[in-house]
Amino acid sequence: MTSHNETLQSRGDAAAIARTAALALAVLALGACKGKDADARPADSTASVPAVTVGPENMAVASLTQLKSGPAFSGSLSPDREAALRAEVPGRIVRILAEPGQRVSAGTLLAVIDVGGAAENQLSARAGVRTAELAYQTAQRNEERAAELARAGAIAERDLEQARTAALAARAQLDQARAGLALATRQVGNTQVRAPFAGIVSARQASAGDVVAPGAALFTVVDPSSMRLEAAVPAEQLALARVGAPVSFSVNGYPGKTFTGKITRVSPVADPTTRQVQVIATIPNAGGNLVGGLFAEGRIAAESRAAVTVPAAAVDQRGLAPTVVRLKNGRTEKVSVQLGIRDEAAETVEVLSGLAAGDTVLLGIAQGITPGTPVRVSAPSDVKK
Repeated sequence: MTSHNETLQSRGDAAAIARTAALALAVLALGACKGKDADARPADSTASVPAVTVGPENMAVASLTQLKSGPAFSGSLSPDREAALRAEVPGRIVRILAEPGQRVSAGTLLAVIDVGGAAENQLSARAGVRTAELAYQTAQRNEERAAELARAGAIAERDLEQARTAALAARAQLDQARAGLALATRQVGNTQVRAPFAGIVSARQASAGDVVAPGAALFTVVDPSSMRLEAAVPAEQLALARVGAPVSFSVNGYPGKTFTGKITRVSPVADPTTRQVQVIATIPNAGGNLVGGLFAEGRIAAESRAAVTVPAAAVDQRGLAPTVVRLKNGRTEKVSVQLGIRDEAAETVEVLSGLAAGDTVLLGIAQGITPGTPVRVSAPSDVKK
C-alpha cells in the first residue's frame, strides 16, 4: 500500500514540473515577441506618416536674380516719327506709286497730282527770269558808262542818277522774276508727293483719279526703327520717373518677351482726375518687332540689385510673420522669412532672411502639407499623365 502511494506522489510531482516548464516557455515566448515588436518600432514616430507626392508645378527654387523695383505703368506704343502727307495743290491724282506696308527711302515718289498749267507756268517764269537778267545786265552797263562820263564832265549829274535808278529798277524786276520762278517750281514740286524720310507707308487715304484740294490726306509714313511709349504713373511716385530712367515692359503681341527703353520726357502737369503724370519713353526697335497701337504694361526700373527671390505665391502672409513651406531632406518645414521689395512685373519677392539661394519652396495646394511630412517629387511625365 505504501509503495502505491509513493508511486502516485511521484507522478503528481512530475505533472507539476511539466506544468511549470510549459508556463516558463510561454513566458519566454511572450517576452521574445515583445522584444521583436520593440525592435520593429521606429525611434521617430513621424516615420510612420505616409509620403505625399508633389508635382514640379507646385515647387519653386529660391534663386539669386537681378531684382527691379519701381512704379508700374500701362500705356500704348506709337512710332517715334510719323508724317501725315497731305495735298499742297489742288488737282487730280494721276498716279499712285506706293501701298500700305511698303518700305520707302527718303525722297521716294509716292504719288503724282496733275495741276493744269503748272509746267507751263514754270517755263514761262524761267523765261521771265532770263529776260530780267538781260535787262539788268544792260542797266548795269549803262550805269557804268554814265559814271565814267560824269567823272569826265560829259554828262550832268542827273543823267547819272537816272542810270542808277534804271539799274535798281532792273534789279528789282530780276528779283521778282526769280521769285515767280521759285513759286512755279515749288508748285510743280508739290505735284509730286515724296516720302519725307526712310520708313514704311502705314496708310494710303487717296486713290488714282481722285480730285483733291489742298490739305487732303494722302499717305501716312512712319519710321519703325524707334517707337514711343506713352504711359502714366501715379503722382506720388513722380520722383522715380526721371528723364533717363530705364523702363521695361511687355506687350500683348509678344507674351513672355520683355522690351526696354528710356524715359525722354515727363509731363510737368498731372491729370486732375486720375492724379497721374504722363511719361514718354523712347524704345529702340531696330528689329521692327514692335508696331504702333500695341498695349504695354511694365515698370520704371528705379532700383536694381541682386537678391534672393521666390515667387510671391510661395509666401503666406496671413500670420504675424510671413512664412514659406520649405522642402529639406525630403520633408516639409515651415520657415519664417523677412521680405524685401516686390517685383510686380515678375511676380517675385525678395527674401532678406530665412532662405538661401537653391532652397526649394512649395506652391499652391502643396503649402497645406503638414510640417515634417515626407515628400516624394513626381516626374514631369507623371504630371502630364
